[in-house]
This record gives sequence, structure tokens and C-alpha cells, in this order.
Amino acid sequence: MIQAHNVLQIQTPGRGFIEITRDIQSWVNSCSIRDGLLTVFIRHTSASLLIQENADPEVTRDLERFLARLVPDGDPLFEHRAEGADDMPAHVRAALTQTHLSIPVIDGGLALGTWQGIYLVEHRTRAHRREVVLHLLGE
Repeated sequence: MIQAHNVLQIQTPGRGFIEITRDIQSWVNSCSIRDGLLTVFIRHTSASLLIQENADPEVTRDLERFLARLVPDGDPLFEHRAEGADDMPAHVRAALTQTHLSIPVIDGGLALGTWQGIYLVEHRTRAHRREVVLHLLGE
């Protein structure tokens, strides 16, 4: 067994879904590990990771509208507003989604389904620089 790790720096434009599948696959291709398990982890509490359909952009737009309805900015329920009306809603959205993913690597490729892509989901309304940690363990 061998392992490899990397940190992707992703600049987000603000709230939304940023597909990072190609960046991750490119890094996996650069590793000498052909079969194993990839862990993808985001180092933030107001952004998250999702595996979701990447064929139709309406899917991510619909998900964003659903999250906006479920956890609206400025909801008076929330006391934490240290960085604005979107601060606590961003934390709740991240809590409802995922901070890490486990993806099998088979023959050097991500074992994703035909229409699956890996997304960094920015929950804050302004741009941020996000770090995504990649850890590949295998042979």
C-alpha cells in the first residue's frame, strides 16, 4: 500500500456549485496509484462537497433554489451573524451536506457514474479561497 496527498486551492465566485471533477482526476492521473480509495475533504465550515449530476446545469440551480428556501439568508432564527446575513445559513447548509467524500479509484480513474461530478459548494455570497484536501490510498 502507498499513499499520496495534495491540496487543491479553489477560488469561488461566491455562492454556487463549482465542479472540480477534472482537477481531482488530473491529480489522480499524476499519482502512481492505480487502484485504491480517494478521500476528498474540504477545510471549511461554510462550504461543502457533493457528488451530483453534471450533465444538466438545471440540477445544481434547482438544488441552490431548494437550499435557499430551506435555509434563507437573514432568517431571524439565527443569532450568529458575525460576517453577515449569510453567515449562519452557510454553516447550516454545510451541516446538511458533506465535508468529505470517499471515491473508489479503479484502474487510475474515479469510479463515478456516467452523470456524476464532484462539486465544491460555496454557501457564502461573496468569493472565497477554499482548500480541498485529497488523500489517495492504494496500490
